[in-house]
Amino acid sequence: MSKRRLRTGFTTGTAAAAAAKAASLAILEGKPPQGVSVELLTGDRISIAVHTCRLIDGETAACTVVKDAGDDPDVTHGAEIGAVVGLRAAAESRRLPATVAITGGAGVGRITKPGLELPPGEPAINPGPRRMITQAVREALSAHPGQHAATVEIFVPKGVEIARKTLNVRLGIIGGISILGTTGIVRPLSHAAFTATIDSALSVARATGCRRAILTTGRRSERFAQKAWPDLPEEAFVQIGDFFQQGLELSVVRGLEAVTLAVFFGKALKMAQGTPNTHASRSELVLDSLSAWAREISGDGALAQKIRAANTAREAFGFLWPAHPEVIAGVGKRILAAASSFSAPGLKIQNVIFDYEGSVVFDSETQTA
Repeated sequence: MSKRRLRTGFTTGTAAAAAAKAASLAILEGKPPQGVSVELLTGDRISIAVHTCRLIDGETAACTVVKDAGDDPDVTHGAEIGAVVGLRAAAESRRLPATVAITGGAGVGRITKPGLELPPGEPAINPGPRRMITQAVREALSAHPGQHAATVEIFVPKGVEIARKTLNVRLGIIGGISILGTTGIVRPLSHAAFTATIDSALSVARATGCRRAILTTGRRSERFAQKAWPDLPEEAFVQIGDFFQQGLELSVVRGLEAVTLAVFFGKALKMAQGTPNTHASRSELVLDSLSAWAREISGDGALAQKIRAANTAREAFGFLWPAHPEVIAGVGKRILAAASSFSAPGLKIQNVIFDYEGSVVFDSETQTA
């Protein structure tokens, strides 16, 4: 049986552009449109249904669309993205394209830290979406005679609530979500949004003066890392998820001098295999590798057999700690070798492995394999 093809969706930037075009058309035509067509940053077009639309007066309208992320897991899937548009006639002698001034309203975050695509003080509406919004409004105006100047305020009714599920505060985006999109389309499992978040987090870390970043794979490992390095600012802690290789490559690109990989033992095993994306590594193959390493390092065939027969990395860890710290150190040494292959010679790399309660069982700066 063939797999179902995953459905693409559209970004918050595309949603904002569609809402802005719908509001512009409502003013110009005197009635709310049921749907609009907008041009993506790729040059392709997409038709989007209008969710709500109301004329406020003869020069102002507010419309919303519902963001559809397709089959991609996304906290903004199903969110209302809206635009309040105001139009006014410009002087007849004016022959330039209509001006479009874009601002952020309720539920759209505001940037408070350096290192992002826009400077502090700006609404978190990225350059790509701004181009789409401008293009969409100008398309609406082009179908109607007379020059106009437009003001567009993007808003997200539940933006503050949605933002709590993101890393926006860490990035210095306060008060709502970001309006994002590099192409306008969300492609399922492309991971583009997550890697963009990693890149932004590393950029903010460097721009706020951090020379070293603590790379963790999730919220739990990050909490333990923050306890281990309480003197570091929150910007220094960056969640890379499964993106082992990209996390290191982006650290180099963003000019970090040092990184610390602070991970639990299970994720450490996948990194030790040199897997660029640790989501892809099958657990039985990980335990096969650990079994071979344990035999090589300890010379204990019975231990190797127990590890090979284990159901999980957690069970295997119980065989190794505290009885065989040298095997865990061997895992740490392999992580450093893999990490070095994904980075550049100038990046100093430290590896710390946590047990499942958050205690450090290996630190490459104080232990050797």
